[in-house]
Amino acid sequence: TTIFVGISHHNVGCTVSQISTAMLTAASIRMAQRSVKPAIASMYNTTSTTPTPIVEFREYQLQPQHVVSYVQATTRSADLRKSLVPLRMFSFPDTGGSLNVATHAYYYEGGHRARDVARKSQGKNEEWKAYLTECRPYMQNQSSMIFVESPLVQNFDEIQGLASISESLPGDDNNCILELRRYKLILGYDTVPKFMKLYEAGLPSKLSAVGTDPTTSLVTLLYSEVGRLNEVIEIWRHGNGTSAMEQSRVAARGAEAWRTSIAEIAPLAMEFTSTIHKPTSFSPL
Repeated sequence: TTIFVGISHHNVGCTVSQISTAMLTAASIRMAQRSVKPAIASMYNTTSTTPTPIVEFREYQLQPQHVVSYVQATTRSADLRKSLVPLRMFSFPDTGGSLNVATHAYYYEGGHRARDVARKSQGKNEEWKAYLTECRPYMQNQSSMIFVESPLVQNFDEIQGLASISESLPGDDNNCILELRRYKLILGYDTVPKFMKLYEAGLPSKLSAVGTDPTTSLVTLLYSEVGRLNEVIEIWRHGNGTSAMEQSRVAARGAEAWRTSIAEIAPLAMEFTSTIHKPTSFSPL
């Protein structure tokens, strides 16, 4: 006699040779289900003991009259911040959206647990508490979202990634800008995977487009996990500033595979924005 147990839309057969159909009770069926589930989990490798690295993206809207005071205090405490949490980027928008927004990103190799441990330690630090006491009155509101780097970041040598930041990035630090390109995608479990597949298909042609400024580079590609879901962020670095950005954009328009990918991505997006950021003097990126 064979019992078919439906798990994750798969029919799994368990042969029971020592008992008759009449002796099969609800209890024995449940026992069969419990014995099958571990095998299914093992077959599809649905569990992992390795935590997924996360990127926390924080945005603080500042009161315009207090921006200078906030930047001064934050610059003074930059080394303290870096000793407590894994800072990867700290910038302010220059154009393309709301201004006076302190934008910072942190990369936690050990995932959510690593973030919890770091922030708990940060909260106990007396110097950090003094910094917060000084700066909180300068803020209007704060937001935090959790992102994950797309797996394609590991597939391209040209993509920096946020696991570590090179100390010798090309370009003039005084002119360097970061371009944040944000996509708000339609709802659906498969929307982000579709986006990533299309993006990866066209990306090589964009990265190798003739005429691209040598100081232009894709830093990372992120998708949201906590907060506004189905949001994707590209972070591009243009070492020679807006002139590098404009030159690289013109070059990308000649990349046919990239143009095809963008045309196929367009129906997935409800909104798309591009914001130019100026990194602070202490920003690793």
